[in-house]
Amino acid sequence: MSDHEQQQSAPGGGKVLEALARAERKVFTRPAPKSAKAQVKFLLTRTKDSARHLADRLGVSTRTVERYRTGKLTKPQKRLQAALVEATESEWQPQVRAQAREQAATSGGMMVHVVAYFGFTASGSSDDGRERHVTTAISPTYAAQILQLQEDGATEEELHPIVAEAITESYFTDWGTRCHGLVADFAHVQSIEFEF
Repeated sequence: MSDHEQQQSAPGGGKVLEALARAERKVFTRPAPKSAKAQVKFLLTRTKDSARHLADRLGVSTRTVERYRTGKLTKPQKRLQAALVEATESEWQPQVRAQAREQAATSGGMMVHVVAYFGFTASGSSDDGRERHVTTAISPTYAAQILQLQEDGATEEELHPIVAEAITESYFTDWGTRCHGLVADFAHVQSIEFEF
């Protein structure tokens, strides 16, 4: 099998999972390695120099990993490049990411910017469901739940209800001071961004 055939894409998440990953990247204090050679060298330090382990993670051969380590190959195909970026950024500055997550979960909460279709159920009347642009703060309690679900490997479908509940609490019910009993759910997420 050729190197070309062996290069596979990294597993994709969903819009909420990708937004959480982007939020973590924004807190980096130094840029992550950019070149394929630097990314492979960094990732090998994280795998205790196990080229086999790294090759399995990236979906390529050990020989391909060695070629990037030595600089014989320098320009990975799009799928391998995406896998290298994803793997590098998921391992980059773990203490900085952990501090940002801890602060969000204990005191700071998070901001969320979302464009999605929101539907409602409530006792009484409510606005009909429609696409909305919402920017609101999420309390540390909900931030902790969302981050814990992400860490536990939750799927996109498992994250949607808790994110919708967090947005409902802060945006639609104003922290429980109005619209008692309102439940909002979102679907057809156009875009979503989180900020720690």
